[in-house]
Amino acid sequence: MIAVERVTRRYGDFTAVDDVSFTIQRGEIVGLLGHNGAGKTTIMKMMTGFLEPSAGRISVDEADIAKNRRLAQAKIGYLPENCPAYPEMTVADFLDYSAALHDVPVGQRAQMLRQAINDTDLEEKADQPISTLSRGYRQRVGVAQAILHRPQFFILDEPTNGLDPSQITQMRGLVRRLAESATVILSTHILQEVQAVCDRVIIIRSGRIALDSRLADIPLSNRLVVAVGGSSEAAGSAFSAAGCVDAVDHLDSAGDRHRFALRVSRSVDDAGSAIAAAVIGGGLRLFALHPEQRDLEAVFARINDGREAANG
Repeated sequence: MIAVERVTRRYGDFTAVDDVSFTIQRGEIVGLLGHNGAGKTTIMKMMTGFLEPSAGRISVDEADIAKNRRLAQAKIGYLPENCPAYPEMTVADFLDYSAALHDVPVGQRAQMLRQAINDTDLEEKADQPISTLSRGYRQRVGVAQAILHRPQFFILDEPTNGLDPSQITQMRGLVRRLAESATVILSTHILQEVQAVCDRVIIIRSGRIALDSRLADIPLSNRLVVAVGGSSEAAGSAFSAAGCVDAVDHLDSAGDRHRFALRVSRSVDDAGSAIAAAVIGGGLRLFALHPEQRDLEAVFARINDGREAANG
């Protein structure tokens, strides 16, 4: 388990990460989603011990990363954004050097290097200098060095950066395989990456958590969409009379037909019955009443427009 507890990171007067808390359990695939500059990379650097928080605490399998940095880091495989590598080294030599840094026993290195090279489809490039590789292949080298010591946690910053469509598909498959025996945290600003491989999404906006939810729960909403015929004033009175409407968002109108999104304080089933009764009792025509359907793209847009409240 990785626990991030009230973590803040400041650079002078600028707060890059502001009071962030979350817990990631074994076996999860969690996506950190946000626009460039939202604070994702800073959070990942603190999770790996590369940066120290200005405040707060991070632990990896109950090892406080500030007090037991080497112990915590031994459990992590990290792919930083634009992964640095020695360009004059061959792929195999660089991975062997990385294995030594991770204290992989000499007797196990050859087997573990072969496995990492196979997993990232680098067999044809193993003897080539890194300087001769395309950006996509360099990204694969970065992933290979992150997985070769078989850590319990993989922290991948933009893992599909620079890959072509077929390589992206292969990378998604690798992430799923890694999650069979380890925890995977990846950052991205691409919605499709989260939807393709993650179980859970943490949306970061301006250094804070705007949403922390399992993807399966995102279609659920505490809002009802209702279409009524009559005046909008009469509709507002009916919604108030229902006794369960916390907020009303007027979506659109066509003549005397109006559509509203209603944030409700009860279950959508109970609230729907009360709203239908109030609308009909108020002499209005009821054309439609159904739960609001959401997807990750819609939620992400609402958050970045400032219309979606944070939740955990």
